[in-house]
Amino acid sequence: MAAQPLKGILATVGDTPLVELERLAAALDLPFRVFAKVERFNPGGSIKDRSALSMLREALRTGEAVPGRTTVIESSSGNLAIGLAQICCYYGLRLVCVVDARTTEQNLAILRAYGAEVEVVTEPDPASGAYLPQRLRRVAQLAAALPDAYVPGQYGNPFNPRAHLETMREIDRSLDGAVDYLFCAAGTTGTLNGCAAYVRQHALPTTVVAVDAVGSKIFGSPAACPRLIPGHGAAVVPALFDPTAADRVVHVGDLDAVVGCRRLVRHEALLAGGSSGALVAALARTAPDIRPGSSCVLVLPDGGDRYLDTIYSDAWVRHHFGEVTHLWAEPASPDPKETVSC
Repeated sequence: MAAQPLKGILATVGDTPLVELERLAAALDLPFRVFAKVERFNPGGSIKDRSALSMLREALRTGEAVPGRTTVIESSSGNLAIGLAQICCYYGLRLVCVVDARTTEQNLAILRAYGAEVEVVTEPDPASGAYLPQRLRRVAQLAAALPDAYVPGQYGNPFNPRAHLETMREIDRSLDGAVDYLFCAAGTTGTLNGCAAYVRQHALPTTVVAVDAVGSKIFGSPAACPRLIPGHGAAVVPALFDPTAADRVVHVGDLDAVVGCRRLVRHEALLAGGSSGALVAALARTAPDIRPGSSCVLVLPDGGDRYLDTIYSDAWVRHHFGEVTHLWAEPASPDPKETVSC
């Protein structure tokens, strides 16, 4: 029987493909199978579509958000903003998104195309040097000033991780429960917490690996330094943070994330975002501890098309890291040393 048409674009959120990365595993000489949950196939281009839809549908159900009346206000470095913008456009909700100076012109253009209003925070927090505290302060100011405001609050909203019970269910179903290792980037910790909760509820034999950024506050980074690549790590510890969600934590610096992205595209023709590259780096670093024959899943949060001016720009990479193309131009073996350099 032919597949039936879906009702509206939001029906395409979820059920993203799980792809085996045989070429990457061979290039890294890994004695186990590697799979990628490719979240760029969500309609807004990232895993944040799942969180945005979960939070907004609950707000619509409870009456916290009412089409034609409510103004949704949220802080985001990019992907959640785009997910919210598409969903608010669909439901007729006004959206004011607070971003910062690192947000790309491409992302700003996408937000405005969906009809979102954008506020750009241009100065970092003087105490921490990070933009997130300033963005959150601006969200609170706007919420206090605008009538009928609703703040999803991705860093503390339980419907963020709840969305990822389904993410993990899809992975579990695809591999018939044979998920030995799961690698998740830590940001709001929504994906990590939701997937870990599913693993516990269903008693899966899965080791959950959280991949945090060097310089992040989430799992207590061993080094303090600025972060160039958004998408994993955070300047504040999220209210959702659960230290028991991860069985292991790996901190990955910006350069290693870039190398991971370049390896993905070189070996798999898979153009992925910065946090996906961090997962590849964490996989290589963890490889000596992974049993041969295991099945490892990387949850790749987004695509690389929004990083063309940074991660995939040779000029940008040279400016920040020097001449490093040799790091992905030649076959590389997993390095068990956990570097913390910025």
